Amino acid sequence: MNRQPKTISRRTVLKLGGTLLLSVLGPLPAAAAQILAVRVWPADDYTRVTLENDAALKATHFIVKDPERLVVDIEGLELNPTLKSLVAKIQSNDPYIKQVRVGQNRPNVVRLVFDLKEEIKPQVFTLEPVGAYKHRLIFDLYPVRAVDPIAAMIEKGEWSPAGVPTAPAMPGAPLAGLPAPPPADPVKTDTPPLKTDTPPLKSPLSTPELAQQQQRADGGKAGAPPKVLRMITIALDPGHGGEDPGASGNRGTHEKDIVLAIAKRLKGKLEEQPNMRVMLTRDADYFVPLGTRVDKARKVQADLFVSIHADAFVDASARGSSVFALSEKGASSSAARWLANKENQADTIGGVNVKNNDLQLASVLFDLSTTAQINDSMKLAKAVLGEIGGINRLHKGAVEQAGFAVLKAPDIPSILIETAFISNPEEEARLLDNAYQDQIADAIVKGIRHYFAKNPPLAKSRLT
Repeated sequence: MNRQPKTISRRTVLKLGGTLLLSVLGPLPAAAAQILAVRVWPADDYTRVTLENDAALKATHFIVKDPERLVVDIEGLELNPTLKSLVAKIQSNDPYIKQVRVGQNRPNVVRLVFDLKEEIKPQVFTLEPVGAYKHRLIFDLYPVRAVDPIAAMIEKGEWSPAGVPTAPAMPGAPLAGLPAPPPADPVKTDTPPLKTDTPPLKSPLSTPELAQQQQRADGGKAGAPPKVLRMITIALDPGHGGEDPGASGNRGTHEKDIVLAIAKRLKGKLEEQPNMRVMLTRDADYFVPLGTRVDKARKVQADLFVSIHADAFVDASARGSSVFALSEKGASSSAARWLANKENQADTIGGVNVKNNDLQLASVLFDLSTTAQINDSMKLAKAVLGEIGGINRLHKGAVEQAGFAVLKAPDIPSILIETAFISNPEEEARLLDNAYQDQIADAIVKGIRHYFAKNPPLAKSRLT
């Protein structure tokens, strides 16, 4: 009977001792987050630095002047070798960052100091886990004076206020600067090949409408040398980029790399035409939000917008090329809807600062200009699909339509080309082949020339 009070007394003493010990030591610190990867994406538009980690991080930042520096303090973090490796990832040709210094500023707080080459506007934000990514802390370093697409093209010698004089092309003449393609094999399609009803190819410079315009511009002199009154501007959009790799093949090929290579080949071939110039929405491996891609095209007053992709599907046997236009009334097939939904997730994967994201594209109103855009886009898509069908099997023998966000410029005919299925091992090999990339580029050029042969650029009211 007397033992019970002693037991209680001992428990009480132990309990009191434990409480006293906790009060002296304080609460146990939470385990520090671990940096899993660091990535740097330098570009003329902006430089992005990504820290991928296993938990959400809180960061504060401020600018220090003379010289320009961006200072970032990250809480809940201890310095580790992965984070230290950020120092070596800064390239000497980075447009905005000279170097970065990394250190443990105080317990549980790491400080990053970016020494800058010029004044910048930083955006610092976090991204929730998505796809293969864990938590991400993003630093986007934008120049105070944003890069203007037209100014950039002028600097590279790719833009002039007026066209250069050129001799007229004869109806049916081969495409300028384009080698004659070898005889094509019969088109292999899962459905009957597309009929474009395209007449013999004429250069846009030889259309009656343009000839009349040129004659009026030359004061009515029928024998005067013809002049190009307005250059045709084409916006080429290599899909994905940077944090967004797009689809991947069995060999580890990333869609973002393939489509950039094809777009650069296509740019060179288009610029061989006497009256065409090209703007790339990205010319290197960095992420461009969907809305920014459209905005760039509109800023240069593009006559066409062509987005380049390489398809993927859960079934590795899926194959073939496709061309898509915007839909006003829903997707033309469940597969088109699935693909559009996947492509429209690019902003989520690539990482957009929601606070600064322009949501205008999410609610495009289908007015008369949009309806006209879709009609012209369908004409362009049919012309391009007909040419691509000569070098690769078509996934479907008709143009498909769906609600692709990147095709929603209301005043620019816009198409999205899926060059092949990167998820198909055979087609992945073709996409990696220089000859096939050239053939795809040649086919797109032919399709664009066919389109302008029937839809002269001077039919538009604006001149540059």
